[in-house]
Amino acid sequence: MQIAILLYDRFTALDAVGPYDVLSHLPGAETIFVAERAGPVVNEVGSLHLTATATLADAPRPDVVVVPGGPGWHARMADGPVRRWLRTADRHSTWTTSVCSGSLLLAGAGLLTGRRATSHWLAVDQLGPLGAVPVAERVVIDGKYVTAAGVSAGLDMAFTLAGRIAGDAVAQAIQLAHEYAPSPPYQAGSPDQAPAEIVAGLRARRDAILY
Repeated sequence: MQIAILLYDRFTALDAVGPYDVLSHLPGAETIFVAERAGPVVNEVGSLHLTATATLADAPRPDVVVVPGGPGWHARMADGPVRRWLRTADRHSTWTTSVCSGSLLLAGAGLLTGRRATSHWLAVDQLGPLGAVPVAERVVIDGKYVTAAGVSAGLDMAFTLAGRIAGDAVAQAIQLAHEYAPSPPYQAGSPDQAPAEIVAGLRARRDAILY
């Protein structure tokens, strides 16, 4: 089972590494990072590089596609190598998934038309104009498409997907091995919970965060 995680300049690291660290522990998994060119790909902050060991052409038929978000999504919305690969890979995939604004790349490629999907809370309203049905939930499954809300929700997506692929017992064992039992120090992880002034501050910086 080949799991291809897409990389592109200015991706968000946890969007890619979180699902990688869960899904790579599935029995029989071959988890690869793919990009337009093999080699290091820089994250949104510019201080971290992940290495794409395969080009898009090297992985035309993955079983699972994972598309992370990050400000770099916007530069890949025009027709080009990433969009063409997403469409080709999706024709053969068993699961096509995304984290955060990665769902905008899927929607832009026409893969979420008429389907329920989610994204980062600052970006979820952009799904509608791209043909998807926006849903403000942490993980959304519609057919073979699994989309996650912002950043940390990629871990929940990955555990959900692990259960669908390998069964609940395997997914629970991976969860336990990761000691994934979130207990955040602040109740500020969603706009419904965070203080109003914090929400307003991020909304004011929306373009800087998304683009």
